[in-house]
Amino acid sequence: MKLCVNVDHVATIRQARRGIEPEPVFAAGLAVLGGADGITVHLREDRRHINDRDLNILREVVFVELNLEMAATHEMTDIAIKVMPDMVTLVPEKRQELTTEGGVDVIGQKEHLKETIEKIHDAGIPVSLFINPHIMDVDVSKEIGVDMVEIHTGLYSNAKGKRQEEELHRVMEAVKIADKLGLMINAGHGLNYSNVRNIAAIDGIRGLYIGHSIISRAVLIGMKEAVREMKEIIVRAKG
Repeated sequence: MKLCVNVDHVATIRQARRGIEPEPVFAAGLAVLGGADGITVHLREDRRHINDRDLNILREVVFVELNLEMAATHEMTDIAIKVMPDMVTLVPEKRQELTTEGGVDVIGQKEHLKETIEKIHDAGIPVSLFINPHIMDVDVSKEIGVDMVEIHTGLYSNAKGKRQEEELHRVMEAVKIADKLGLMINAGHGLNYSNVRNIAAIDGIRGLYIGHSIISRAVLIGMKEAVREMKEIIVRAKG
């Protein structure tokens, strides 16, 4: 199972002072040294953390999977085609949100998403879709031609007790259906060192996409060690 580390929050710290440090490109390198199988960045419309310069340099130096999270806009599609990341994950985006709050409205944006996916595919880039753990969302994702889906684990991550068990079951069912449909499956959002085990233990998941928790621990113990610890938890959960 892949561990793909999102370094957006390193850029968030940099932007707090509008300075030049910490450097998200350096953080990505250290994450790889710690065992990361991929690096994720979300290039937002307002460039609140990761910017175009970061993305361009990361494309030059990252030799593991580079995943570009982006909204399904014409601007971002053009950037993706120019930069050529190893994969694109289409995510919803609101200016006022602190972080992505849920999966893409697959049903409501079906035709627009299909058009965007086709353009990105024409450039030879695989496409993932960040979706809620709903069976209908999985079905429509398959219909519009994505290569893979990333199941939103936010509700599971924030829940406690019985509610968390219910949310885990929803994730498991979504994974099961996606697997039957022949989609590759990722999962992410809100996963941390305490709750990741149950998700990592689900058969069929290709990769886990984790950012905030790893960067938070890296502030205290360093990026390489923070990634190494997360990777070890995931490996043990599968073992």
